[in-house]
Amino acid sequence: MPSLVIGVASSSAERRQLAQLLGGTEAFLIVSSVHQARRFLDLVRRPSGPPPSGPPPSRPQPAGEPPAPSSGASSVPSSGLELGVDSDRRVLRWREREVGLTPLEHDLLVCLAGTPGQVWTYARLHRAVWGNDHLGRGSDMHSVVRRIRRKLARLNVPATIHAVRGVGFRLTPP
Repeated sequence: MPSLVIGVASSSAERRQLAQLLGGTEAFLIVSSVHQARRFLDLVRRPSGPPPSGPPPSRPQPAGEPPAPSSGASSVPSSGLELGVDSDRRVLRWREREVGLTPLEHDLLVCLAGTPGQVWTYARLHRAVWGNDHLGRGSDMHSVVRRIRRKLARLNVPATIHAVRGVGFRLTPP
């Protein structure tokens, strides 16, 4: 049975380097995030045949934690208008305007937008976005949040990302 090697690298330079390293491997897939790898594996594991009736089974969530982000488009309702994250095109949409998102910005915003107002801990965000346990001071996460805040401001979105000191972040809808 052939094996499949899945490599995760956030930058295009790292993905090229990984492709060179894996060049002799029978089959490999290189993705930019653990979230993309999980979506691919979910597609591969899905049985063939007619689609199951009803909603897809969800993974159990630990008590007190928000649900995992879903793929596709998500939105935050706001007095008839919507702040949208288009996962297929990886863009942030507000009214008639759009701005592109990096993979990390997208994944972090999908988490926050999926449960507006709810605090996501640093550890939970790190697992959902980076695919590993949070280590260190979190400057990587703060950098991504800073870039998302700039993009929200560029679109004149009244929603804000609030830092909950020592805990994590939450998106306050408009």
